[in-house]
Amino acid sequence: MASWSDFSAAEPSLAAGIRALLQQYGPGMGYLATVRPDGGPRLHPVSPVFAAAGLYCFLVDSPKRRDLDRDDRYALHSYPPEENDDEAYLTGRAHRVRDPLTIAHLAGALHASTEVDWQLYELTVERATLRRHGPTGALPLAVSPLLAPQSETWREPRQSARSLAIAS
Repeated sequence: MASWSDFSAAEPSLAAGIRALLQQYGPGMGYLATVRPDGGPRLHPVSPVFAAAGLYCFLVDSPKRRDLDRDDRYALHSYPPEENDDEAYLTGRAHRVRDPLTIAHLAGALHASTEVDWQLYELTVERATLRRHGPTGALPLAVSPLLAPQSETWREPRQSARSLAIAS
């Protein structure tokens, strides 16, 4: 899986568009989907954190945190903007951060309380999609859309292809 910084270096325009939607209200805001023990989806709002090295999320003791500890797959979707239906979507793996320097740096920068039982997770990126619906939105009621929705998707290159490239 690619870190956020690796993904944004590979696709700077796409990463900037996704980040803009996730931070459109100031701090990061999105919906985090995890996999429940029975295999079903669980969806909760979260505040993802962008840092130079990656994309992170502080999670308190909760069903979604326990989901990620058991099955690290996630999906993150942006909140809908007020003026259109544009959307950003990421999938990948969430890994608990254990490096005390990274934890201390982000906790200090974001004033994370030491009195709360939170854990820091890094969200790696396997797939990233940005979909722009234009000014009429996804479902115009009385008018035909002036522009067809535009989608841009990036997928993390397969490990085997990367290994072959390194071996060459």
